[in-house]
Amino acid sequence: MRHKKHKEAGLNQPLGCALILIIAMVFAMATSVHAQENGASVDEAREALSKQEDDEGSEEQLEEVFQAAEQNYSLLEAGRHSLNYSFNYSYSGDQRLDLEVVNGQVRNLDVTPSATHNFTNSFSYDFGFKDNLTIGTRIPLVSKFDTQEELNANGVGDISVTTRWQPNPHVPGTMSTTLFSTLSTKTGVSPFEIDVNRQLSTGSGYYSIAGGASVSKVLDPVVLFGSGSLRYNHTVKDLNQVRGARLLEEVDPGFTLSSSGGFSYSLSYDISLSMSVQLTYSDETVLRFNDGTEAAASDQMSGLINMSLGTRVSDTTIVNTSVGFGLTRGAPDFSVGFSMPINISGLSES
Repeated sequence: MRHKKHKEAGLNQPLGCALILIIAMVFAMATSVHAQENGASVDEAREALSKQEDDEGSEEQLEEVFQAAEQNYSLLEAGRHSLNYSFNYSYSGDQRLDLEVVNGQVRNLDVTPSATHNFTNSFSYDFGFKDNLTIGTRIPLVSKFDTQEELNANGVGDISVTTRWQPNPHVPGTMSTTLFSTLSTKTGVSPFEIDVNRQLSTGSGYYSIAGGASVSKVLDPVVLFGSGSLRYNHTVKDLNQVRGARLLEEVDPGFTLSSSGGFSYSLSYDISLSMSVQLTYSDETVLRFNDGTEAAASDQMSGLINMSLGTRVSDTTIVNTSVGFGLTRGAPDFSVGFSMPINISGLSES
């Protein structure tokens, strides 16, 4: 009996060990699978959070920002075209004094009122030679009427060519500077080559060249701007105009200093309001006659205040209307202006 029990116990012991071994193997396999699953999920997370081949790092993003800033100019981009139309009407009223003095006595005194209406239609074309260099021209068509003398004139005014250069790209929060130069021709009817009693002029009568700078700064929603320029007017010779009992032979217009400043306020995305003041100093003009005598018109200062309203009529078109008032005697009494871009297929700015 003892031997039999020992034998049965010897048979049950291997069976229990086998069961324990099977359970241990199943637990080990389950633990291995769970560890592999956890390891796979960790690897996937690491791979998702790691930088991919097509992702951009901070260095690349900063480099793109710097490159964009280098190209951020306010002028036309290289190869772009722009065509604009503007209309301006100005009125000047004055009292002309005709005075003749002989031997200290007044022999003739006559006060003649003058009222001149000036209509100017201008077409301006600009071409972006480089991103920071724009070349443009302006062609004015002038119509003038003197309602007191019943005189009128119609024709082309003085065509001008302008170059604008921006030495540095615009950086937000800083002041932007643009240098410019303008050459004005004498394509209009000269006031020194007409019969002053029967005709009106449409131009200045002389060549001039000007240079200056304009600055602006954005203080959202306000933009501050200003400019200053110096214009040299070329002397006109070989004239033969009748002025009373003498012949006008030469005119020296002197030089002109101009400055302006103002601000523009954005009322909304579609409406903006601007106000500016322009001051101009003109040097004395010397007239030389055939008898060797000279007459000089004294230097003068003129001022003009201008208000403008910009209205966005489409995503790419802004229409500007303006009204100005003369502050001094040499300026027009008032003026009204209108300007807008002309979009022609193949020539528009966009």
